[in-house]
Amino acid sequence: MPKSGRRVRIFSALEVANICGVVNQTAINWIRNGHLKAFTTPGGQYRIYAKDLAAFLDKRGMSASGEVLQVMMENADWNTFLVALEPSLFDSIKDALVNLFPEYVIIQASDWFEIGRKLTEEKPGFVLLDTELPGADISKFITTVKDDSFFGKPNVIFLTDGSLNIQNGRRSNADESKHSHSDSYADAVLKKPLDLDQLKATMRDLEKQLDMVITA
Repeated sequence: MPKSGRRVRIFSALEVANICGVVNQTAINWIRNGHLKAFTTPGGQYRIYAKDLAAFLDKRGMSASGEVLQVMMENADWNTFLVALEPSLFDSIKDALVNLFPEYVIIQASDWFEIGRKLTEEKPGFVLLDTELPGADISKFITTVKDDSFFGKPNVIFLTDGSLNIQNGRRSNADESKHSHSDSYADAVLKKPLDLDQLKATMRDLEKQLDMVITA
């Protein structure tokens, strides 16, 4: 099951104001004018999700302290599973994925712009990525999402044609010439064609590992 041990961080308007170095009314004006996405509590108070605050700061070219960023950005949504596959392949297994993982919100991407956007907006806790999608530097991708807390540091599963080393997610020497870095890593690597039973077993293993980290 997806883990709820990492609570989604929510900020008040006053906290946003303090982060941004402005008065409380300025943060409220940002919300009322549609610049900062927020919701209201039953008592009428504004609340802002961390990912929406992050998007606002990024759009405005603003920055926060390292401590605040650590709190804001290391909260992947462990109930969301991003499946990045060629559209026809995704369509052929979509219903099976929903049946296999009813506890997850499954989102889909089929190109690198869409993958980047959904990683930024949704911060999925789990990603299944076809390494053969065109236009990708797999090494750069995996290093970015695993090292940069902005993306929530998701669990990443590679789906490959076999040019990746099954043990550690690195490309074989024969394929190194196409990728400048050889130290890419993933949490798991699956070979094509995708075996849904193997995917399910892999996801359960990752969930167990996540549970150990959260409860440690």
